[in-house]
Amino acid sequence: MRLELIRRPAPSTLMTVLSPLVAVALTVATGFVIFAAFGVDPLEALYFFFVEPLTATWSLEELVVKATPIVLIAIGLSVCFLSNTWNIGAEGQLIAGAIFGSIPPIFFPEWQGPLILPVMIAMGILGGMLYGAIPAVLKVRFGANEILTSLMLVYVAQLLVDYLARGPWRNPEGLNFPDSRPFEGWQLLPKLFGTEIHLSIAFVILAVVVVAFVMRSTITGFQVRVIGEAPRAGAFAGFSRNRMILLVFLISGGFAGLAGVSEVAGPIGQLRISVSPGYGFTAIIVAFLGRLNPIGILIAGFVLALTFLGGEGAQIMLGLPEQMTRVFQGMLLFYVLACDTFIHYRVRVRTKHAAAAEA
Repeated sequence: MRLELIRRPAPSTLMTVLSPLVAVALTVATGFVIFAAFGVDPLEALYFFFVEPLTATWSLEELVVKATPIVLIAIGLSVCFLSNTWNIGAEGQLIAGAIFGSIPPIFFPEWQGPLILPVMIAMGILGGMLYGAIPAVLKVRFGANEILTSLMLVYVAQLLVDYLARGPWRNPEGLNFPDSRPFEGWQLLPKLFGTEIHLSIAFVILAVVVVAFVMRSTITGFQVRVIGEAPRAGAFAGFSRNRMILLVFLISGGFAGLAGVSEVAGPIGQLRISVSPGYGFTAIIVAFLGRLNPIGILIAGFVLALTFLGGEGAQIMLGLPEQMTRVFQGMLLFYVLACDTFIHYRVRVRTKHAAAAEA
């Protein structure tokens, strides 16, 4: 006896919409079992994970701060994934954007004025695009697998920022802490309405609107969808697969770089050895949970940001391990992909007798 996946004639539209909710429900149910196995009250643990962060004003502000880079990166990745190109290295592109965006205030700490922040943002985007172009060029020129190359480049970027923050870019007045000079004044993104929410939230709103319009109403968006869904039809229509790989990697790298410079010019306020707690990897989950749609990604980004805050609260209040947040995010990705599989395929049990009869 064996199990086979048989492709359905047409996927269910209703289940396509509901599957992210099903995945979240299954993740919560599995978390209930895991918490019980740890000897922790599951209801209390789930409360700290998903409810407590929403009960205080400061928590809501922190939720927006956490969600901002995740949504920015996920929107860029959605364009990549829609073209059937797999950029798994957004975490490295975020770090590259943070490094490039930190060059002006580190090398010119006295530079103040309205021009410095736009230069930092432009350099951050450029850094992410250049770093994203590396796996794209390797794919186009040498046929290298973009999943492996983009992923391995993450660790190169992490080692590079570690070297810079501990070495040549370390703050000479920082008592040997592995941080750069703190950014000041015009080098920082302004906060909105006296809250801890930075101007980078405007980048998120703009990205959602622009990408939704481009993907739905422009020839570029049409080419992305056609090459992703029917590459042979795209080739017949004259769409270049290689140019599309370069384009989508530049787009996703640019969004990740924008997220990186927004972090160092926003909540962090300097370049550190750890720019991100894993936003680039979390954004992959967000992109699929949001069905590769900018509006869905915006909603999913806040859901995943909630796990970061909830994980910190559960770690402090209940003594749960730090890795519990990763467990939740990994389970969520697993269930999202499982739901997608069953939307497009049905399971058939095939016995040896049936196989022999068909033969």
